[in-house]
Formats: sequence, structure tokens, C-alpha cells
Amino acid sequence: MKVFDFDNTLYHGESAVDLALYMIKNNKKVILHLPKIFINLIKYKLCLVNKRKMVDAINDFLQNVLSGKDELMDSIEGFWDKNRFKLDRKMLNRIQNDDIIITAGPDFLINGIRNLINTDHIISSRIDTNKMKVKYLNFGSNKVNGYMSLYGDKRIDCFYTDSYNDKALMDISDKVFIVKKGRLTRIK
Repeated sequence: MKVFDFDNTLYHGESAVDLALYMIKNNKKVILHLPKIFINLIKYKLCLVNKRKMVDAINDFLQNVLSGKDELMDSIEGFWDKNRFKLDRKMLNRIQNDDIIITAGPDFLINGIRNLINTDHIISSRIDTNKMKVKYLNFGSNKVNGYMSLYGDKRIDCFYTDSYNDKALMDISDKVFIVKKGRLTRIK
């Protein structure tokens, strides 16, 4: 079985950040929140993210910047129409029905392209869109917890990711590939 990270692996970029940028056209309050978004993105890239603070930042954005569930859900289709080109076709072609996508990204975002990703096995962050609140942040060691809750101690044959934030998943994988702009480098 193969496991794939999503952002910067199957998708060129950070999809949640791109969604926030996309939402600016209808909600100018997003602009005021951009510094926080980019600071958290830098911390994430440097593997300096605190899960609790990340949840707080996401909840703050959902509850204080957006007007509610409708604004969020109405943006998804338009976002994917505009950003579908960022999906890496070669990487998507590697996915088979029994493979898994594990992402820190929100469920509502990846659900917008389920028909394009060749598998129904998706483990993502879960957002209660009625309460506009994070229910489960699928990040760092939580990715392994989510995986193990569904698949037990079954080892991963091949794992594809762009980030050492996924070290916990690397540890339970036989082969690990770092993906940079569609290029693969085997590191394990």
C-alpha cells in the first residue's frame, strides 16, 4: 500500500493557504488575517508548529474572519475550478484504489476533488462546519494516530511527502520519497 501526503506532494502549494487567498475576492477581512497565515506557514515549513496554537489559529480564522459555513462551502467549487491545474497529474496517476491520502488539510477542501484522486481512503483534518471549529487536526504524530486507528500496525510500503513534518509516518514506512516539484528522491 502507498500513502501520499497532499500539499506540495499531490498539489503544488499549500491548498488551505490558496483557499484563503481565493476567498479574498468575496471577504476582505481575509486580508487582515494574511500575516498570521504566513507566519504559521513559515513555522510549519521550519517544523516549529505547536499543534494547540495551530488549532487556535484555524479556529480564529473560521470563527472571526468567515461569516459562516455557507461562505466556506460556497468557495470550494470555485476554488477547485481555479486551482485544479495545481494537481500533479503524474503523482495522481500513482494512486490506486487501496492507497491512502493523509493530509493536514481540512476535509471539506479535499472532498471537493474526491472524484479526481482515485481513492476513497483519505485521512484529513476534520472541521465541524456548523460550529466553524476544528474537531481533529491531522498533523504531525496525529497523522500516525489517524492511520493506526484505521489500519492498525500495517506498515506502509511507500510513503510520498514533501516535508520532514511527516517524520512519524516516515518511521512506519518501508520506502520514503521526498517530492519536490514532481521530482522524487528516495530517502529510505
